[in-house]
Amino acid sequence: MTLIHPTAYVAPTAELDSSVEVGPFCYVGGQVKIDAETVLGPHVTVQSRTTIGKRNRFVGQAAIGGLPQDLKYTGEESGLVIGDDNVVREFVTMNIGTAAGSWVTRLGNQNLLMACSHVAHDCVIEDEVILGNNVLLAGHVLIESQAIISGGAAINHFVTVGTLAMVGGMSRIMKDVPPYLVAEGSPARLRAVNSVGLRRREKSREAVSQLRDAYRRLFSGDAPTVLAIQEMEALGDLQPETMRLLAFLRDMERGYQGRYRESLRRPQREEA
Repeated sequence: MTLIHPTAYVAPTAELDSSVEVGPFCYVGGQVKIDAETVLGPHVTVQSRTTIGKRNRFVGQAAIGGLPQDLKYTGEESGLVIGDDNVVREFVTMNIGTAAGSWVTRLGNQNLLMACSHVAHDCVIEDEVILGNNVLLAGHVLIESQAIISGGAAINHFVTVGTLAMVGGMSRIMKDVPPYLVAEGSPARLRAVNSVGLRRREKSREAVSQLRDAYRRLFSGDAPTVLAIQEMEALGDLQPETMRLLAFLRDMERGYQGRYRESLRRPQREEA
């Protein structure tokens, strides 16, 4: 039988696995599904149209599945989907998606969302991501797997932060952050290859060395030119990580103001 504290409220239509724990003063609304061994700490609110996977831990005072803070939202049946083995700390807020986006806000597996971080509507956070304290994600942001966003960073809507990228504390991120690199500042600038993160993820010495060479070749100026990308591609014998970096940079070139995901909505904007 599900362990529900006497002071908690769980809507009759909510679907909770028998191993779920619901702490004191929690609220679980209708159209909520929570899978095995997930724990809701005290004062956690999980609102409608939220699906939560297995073994997640909501430490306390989190507000999950709230309505989008978007004036375009008109009550559509959008949702929030959370995977497995995530840790969500105190006062984290996560909103459901919108019709103007993907309809769904998604959190993958094995992520850590530290205290007071905010995940807005239509965001996608992949796997093994760390959001530091007070990190703010605007709508439609994509954080790829194993990225780290340090405390107090604010990320503009439609920005992508690439896999194994590192964003420094208090940074203002206005455009995409390529994978494997470090961005820091307000507004942020690329500073170096994330060598420490690459070693921790057991990337080969060859991969790290080639990324450093690519960084020197591509970012000698403010931004890589198409010619510099072509010259790097022409070298041949590229590591998978370097190929991923170059593909990401080409997407940025096709994007809008350095944000590839922003370009995906431009036809909708023009039709309107």
